[in-house]
Amino acid sequence: MDDAPALRGTVRTRDGWAVPHAIVTVTDMAGAQTARVQAGEDGRIAAGPLPAGTYTAIVTAVGYQPAAATLIVPGSGAARLGTVTLARAGGAELPPPGPWTIDPVHSSVAAVARHLGLSSVRGRFGAFEGRIEVAGQVERSRVTARIEAASIDTGNKTRDDHLRSADFLNADAHPVIEYAGEGLTAIGPDRWTVHGNLDLNGHTRPVDLELSYLGTGPDPWGGVRAAFRATTELRRADFGIRYNQILEAGVAAVGESLRVELEIQAVQGESLPPS
Repeated sequence: MDDAPALRGTVRTRDGWAVPHAIVTVTDMAGAQTARVQAGEDGRIAAGPLPAGTYTAIVTAVGYQPAAATLIVPGSGAARLGTVTLARAGGAELPPPGPWTIDPVHSSVAAVARHLGLSSVRGRFGAFEGRIEVAGQVERSRVTARIEAASIDTGNKTRDDHLRSADFLNADAHPVIEYAGEGLTAIGPDRWTVHGNLDLNGHTRPVDLELSYLGTGPDPWGGVRAAFRATTELRRADFGIRYNQILEAGVAAVGESLRVELEIQAVQGESLPPS
């Protein structure tokens, strides 16, 4: 027991996730530094004894707002800092840093187009995969996704075959649609803009996603999941998709823009659990 650390504590996010490698700086009442400790991967702090007295512990981590706590050390030199909670810089929370794998079974990738200027036609892609890398500095987080163009499904075979043709997705020549997001900008307490590039029909264009974080929690298979919703608007012409049919009334059969709607569940880790 004599080898037990004298200064102990834990650094967590507001939803209970560990903040790895947070730095705890301990200063005396005159402002002089008396100790500097780095938390472990599990967010735990462990350090040797301090002289008796009253101190200030300042906890910092990249991407988080700093926090300060008063630390009273008795004659034994042992002190408990307790749990220090850090808020994300900018006031927005995201899942803890590290890799997250998109679960296609519990996610959807949909596109909505206007038809005849009156109603909307909705299609879904049935085959896709992706990965989210949440960075310690959230703005540097990344996302990648690959979608099989031929997996489009609007519920009508004739229409789906046409969408797969060279008039639209050109799935034979360009079988994969790819998105690479290279960073985030906070636009609200739980809303972000993802900045990235979309490769569709052989054309690569910058495309931003409007992202909402819906929360994190355990799943029935022993894993941890995070949920997101994202949307964007695409102009077909930007990706070389110019086919249209003008009806006698002068109305285009298919609208010039598409609304993309993503409902995403991602599992913490490098891969999905066994099915």
